[in-house]
Amino acid sequence: MTSPPSPCCAAGRTGTPLPVPAAPRPAPPGGPGLKGMIRLPGGTFLMGNEDETANPGDGEGPVRAVTVEPFLIEAHAVSNARFASFVKATGYVTEAERYGWSFVFAGFLTPEQVHASPSAERTPWWRGIEGAFWRAPEGPGSTVAGRERHPVVHVSWTDAAAYADWAGRRLPTEAEWEYAARGGLEQARYPWGDELTPRGQWRCNIWQGEFPVVNTMEDGHLGTAPVDAYRPNAYGLYNTVGNVWEWSADWWAEGESRVMRGGSYLCHDSYCNRYRVAARTANTPGSSSGNVGFRCAASP
Repeated sequence: MTSPPSPCCAAGRTGTPLPVPAAPRPAPPGGPGLKGMIRLPGGTFLMGNEDETANPGDGEGPVRAVTVEPFLIEAHAVSNARFASFVKATGYVTEAERYGWSFVFAGFLTPEQVHASPSAERTPWWRGIEGAFWRAPEGPGSTVAGRERHPVVHVSWTDAAAYADWAGRRLPTEAEWEYAARGGLEQARYPWGDELTPRGQWRCNIWQGEFPVVNTMEDGHLGTAPVDAYRPNAYGLYNTVGNVWEWSADWWAEGESRVMRGGSYLCHDSYCNRYRVAARTANTPGSSSGNVGFRCAASP
């Protein structure tokens, strides 16, 4: 049994959770169906990691043989445009909106906002910003205009599960997520192999420079990247490491947090090398921040 990890890339809410909102209306005829999903055959693969890159206490190891049944999974994380369609069809209100605030990376804020907002314990680069939610990711005055193809963020596990229910889908299990993210490569560190930048090319959206003060943006992005940025893995999945953390269906061992996978644009090897297919972390189901999103799965 492993305890939930200390806050890392994503800050979490604590305290009494909000009541679960009413279930959204189902997708209308002609809704998303299986569009954009990749059918995978399932099978047995080696899950986990126990080499020098593993994070102690995260429960990455031991490496073990795990079998998954055939399933479908989305090629991309859910985008702002797709989440907007869900909200328009159902009137759904996210937990960040119901709480009235969400966590925003301090580097995206004005000095006045940083000074006036509370910071997360042990991770001062996260600031609780009133009015921050998926449509205003940096708080009041910000917008997702021009970022329609970027992954939706500031969504809690509860929000992600509600979208999946509406779309006739579900969140992937942790084993399904890792099986799909590996793209058929056995025990490779990344979806494309063991080298972070093969032939000097960036293949994922993470932090370069000195975290959290200088991002040289060698990968081309300061915050989120489009959901189809970079090359897909051999199974056709995009951005399974870096860009945004993705919620899974599974509870962390202790049963109070949900597992997240993949790392985000804030990951840096100086403090969080979780942009690997075996890496994992967790957060409370009601938590939201500017670097957490999701993709859906489905059973055949």
